[in-house]
Amino acid sequence: MTLTYLDLTPVQRALLDNLPFDGNHLVDGPPGSGKSLLAAQWALMLALTGTPTVLLTRSNLLRQSLAPLVAALGSTDHKVTVATAHSWLANWYGSEAPRAEDGWYDWPAFYERAALAPPCAGLSLVVDEGQDMPPGFYRLCRMLRIRTTVFADECQRLTDTHSTLGEIGRGLGDCTRRSIEGNHRNTRQIAELAGHFHTGATLPQLPERDGPCPRLHRLPSGGSTVELLVSLAQRHPGRSIGVVVASTATQFDLLTRLDRRAPHLKAQMYTAQATHGRYRTLDVTRPGLVLIHRASAKGLGFDTVVVPDTERDAATDPTAADLRMTYYVLSTRARHELHLGYAGEREPQLLADLPSGVLDRTRAGDRITRVLSGGRDQGQVNRLST
Repeated sequence: MTLTYLDLTPVQRALLDNLPFDGNHLVDGPPGSGKSLLAAQWALMLALTGTPTVLLTRSNLLRQSLAPLVAALGSTDHKVTVATAHSWLANWYGSEAPRAEDGWYDWPAFYERAALAPPCAGLSLVVDEGQDMPPGFYRLCRMLRIRTTVFADECQRLTDTHSTLGEIGRGLGDCTRRSIEGNHRNTRQIAELAGHFHTGATLPQLPERDGPCPRLHRLPSGGSTVELLVSLAQRHPGRSIGVVVASTATQFDLLTRLDRRAPHLKAQMYTAQATHGRYRTLDVTRPGLVLIHRASAKGLGFDTVVVPDTERDAATDPTAADLRMTYYVLSTRARHELHLGYAGEREPQLLADLPSGVLDRTRAGDRITRVLSGGRDQGQVNRLST
């Protein structure tokens, strides 16, 4: 296998160089520290030892994002399989793998099968966003004697079936712990806003790279949201724009409006409810608009992120850890620009509590002049103002 170190910092390179090939490892780090890149790189390095290696994610969309990264990093004498945990577990157990009510599997049944199966000592697993796997998954890995490396951040949980770092370590048993610092994704302004939602004991360090202040827009209708999205896409045609919403119905509504308003943009949409086709498989290498559900956002990164429906959270306690963690994850998906939107007369309290130096408020009538590039005609201004 020809292996390429792609865009690793000295700190990231040192972490990989100091990880033993044998044994289990748990690497934790904040958003933007490069965990997904490190997971892909480490999987390829393990494959060089001659053992089968599987890179696992919980999210199918993250799997689609990592597959071309693995292909770019190295090519193949020893293959790295990129798979979702659900598909890998079903393949290991067989077609009759028993499901549980929480969407995962009947772990006691898996343990019984593991007790009768030969150990998988020749297999290496690398898990990205490992906090989204349930504790039962790691106990199964231990029973099967699988060499397992986990990259995780317990401050980025979006699911009810998750594991803390402590639960991951206890599940794996004998496990070395490493930490990776730094934020190579966000601008300082985006990371500063995200820090207001952080639920951990220590705030991650702020990046040095500057960018525009995150902006909050009042978007009174789906039409005004679409006009904002179209204008952002036209202003930066080479950028990826992640539109992250709270419901599948909102996804389809926005996609329908975008296809009518600007069919040339060829907006993409992903929903886990689809089994195949346009709404299941994305071209992750193509810039432009991508509409995704909040539950699929983990591990992804976009040049621009738009969260247009924050009013969905207006009735939720703004101090609730789950809500703050959700916004921590959503805001840290953005590399350059972050736009938040709401319908109604009042800002959701979680956002209203943010100071003006962290979140720039724009009135509807100012939206074109303050948010988008100049040179728009009055008709565009009027559309965005209504």
